[in-house]
Amino acid sequence: MSRLILDLILHATVETMVMVMASGLIAVVGGLPLAILLIVTKPDGILPLPVFSRALGLVIDAARAVPFMILLVLLLPVTRLIAGTTLGTGAAIVPLSIAAVPYFARIAEVSLREVDRNLVDAVQAMGGTRWMVIRFVLLPEALPGLISGITVTLVTLVGASAMAGVIGAGGLGDLAIRYGYQRFNTTIMLSVVAVLIAMVTLIQAIGNALTRKLR
Repeated sequence: MSRLILDLILHATVETMVMVMASGLIAVVGGLPLAILLIVTKPDGILPLPVFSRALGLVIDAARAVPFMILLVLLLPVTRLIAGTTLGTGAAIVPLSIAAVPYFARIAEVSLREVDRNLVDAVQAMGGTRWMVIRFVLLPEALPGLISGITVTLVTLVGASAMAGVIGAGGLGDLAIRYGYQRFNTTIMLSVVAVLIAMVTLIQAIGNALTRKLR
């Protein structure tokens, strides 16, 4: 393998990691509050607002229902407005983040829902406020599940970032399409696949280790 190919793969790998980590962080910052809202406002939640909870759930599910490739195209005007361009790593973070927020919100909701209801009732019986229930019961008890959810989200974002390469998002997907597919360079194509597998395996291993440590 030539030095040029190695440099291309290394550069594309860094771009992919930037896209995945940035959009993953935004997914957690945006998705976790949505998941908490879904949990606390459900009919038997600590702040029951069934209509609001149902409407929020519908909006989240509607966003998740749009295939990423279609969402990528639909969001081109928004991406241009926010990033100033529709090409490159920075531009790709916009649609990746918008797709990842509702995805992580539903995963986090499942983890929060599994928290023992008796713990919530005990804190409220002792005079704990809703904020105390969220801060000292829901989030700590659901933390291992949330870490697992973040891991799944990051792995999903690796695949989505590769798909974003179709419209010139940069990263490994873009490299595979421009050099591997359009120029019939099998070495680059196989190298990109190997790097993607290694990246997903590493993320999953780190996520599993953190989850085991927290349990």
